[in-house]
Amino acid sequence: MNKLMWGCVALVGLFAVAESLKCNTCTVGLSSLCFIGSTAECSTDQPNCFTAEAVFNATSIVNLKRKGCLATAFCNTTSTGSILTAGYTVTQTCCSTDQCNGAVAIQLPLTVALGSALVAIWSTFT
Repeated sequence: MNKLMWGCVALVGLFAVAESLKCNTCTVGLSSLCFIGSTAECSTDQPNCFTAEAVFNATSIVNLKRKGCLATAFCNTTSTGSILTAGYTVTQTCCSTDQCNGAVAIQLPLTVALGSALVAIWSTFT
């Protein structure tokens, strides 16, 4: 009986690992560029791939993106907020197949990413 029980536990564990999604990740993204990206295997508490986009209300030119794994409760949601006086809207969209949240875009050094973001923001005020 013990061997049967451990065999079932091992089989369930194998299926749990085999069913984990592989998602593209992007920690820092601006428009279609990903500055810090890779792939990740999702955990059971975050079983969905997602893409999040933050769009600033004053201009739709500057939009920030993130990708990765997300809990189901946060999937397909929209929220709003503000930084200083700039309002923004964040939309999180989920999917449930391997790397369904798009390809990892070209990765650039963080200094280039920050410089590009500052130029884009600065150009909206001039």
